[in-house]
Amino acid sequence: MRLVILLIALAVSTAAHAGGVERLKAFIAGVRTAEADFTQSVQDRSGRVTQKASGKMAFARPGKFRWDYTAPYEQVIVGDGARLWLYDADLEQVTVKPLAEIISGTPAALLAGDDAIEKYFVLKDAGHSAGLEWLDAVPKDKDTTFERIRMGFRGETLAEMRLFDHFGQRTTLVLSRLVRNPSIAASRFSFTPPRGVDVIGE
Repeated sequence: MRLVILLIALAVSTAAHAGGVERLKAFIAGVRTAEADFTQSVQDRSGRVTQKASGKMAFARPGKFRWDYTAPYEQVIVGDGARLWLYDADLEQVTVKPLAEIISGTPAALLAGDDAIEKYFVLKDAGHSAGLEWLDAVPKDKDTTFERIRMGFRGETLAEMRLFDHFGQRTTLVLSRLVRNPSIAASRFSFTPPRGVDVIGE
């Protein structure tokens, strides 16, 4: 009986102190779809906040995602599995590109890509702080927008992402009200350019 209790205690202790990499792998294995609200802020090299935005996001693995920016401007980013659509309402412009050319080394690759994340990223535990368990994901392909992505988990829930680019800027995405494995209509991940807008790239 003592041996059984000891083994259970060790298992619980291991789960409680799982590092960020282990939490990401568990998240990828257990979450096929997700929805969340987000806030986004961008800091320059000196730490000055240059941009703030908010909206809603969703993904369906593999390869489909949507980010709807609602403040301070309306912008929609959709990955439909084959193409990436970027719609800027103020500019009345849609940009479309092959998804494979864009997704490598991005947060979308970590969240909505396939299960082989270590094929594209070097993963490393980054400790515990601010109540979160962190990991660093460094793209293996150096020709990417971001040099490093830091992800923070609260238990099994992804709570924050910090994106470090090659110009010294840091983009922070804070997720809230994240729902794991909701039923999401396929139409959520399709995009038809509004009538009258300029379409670039097709």
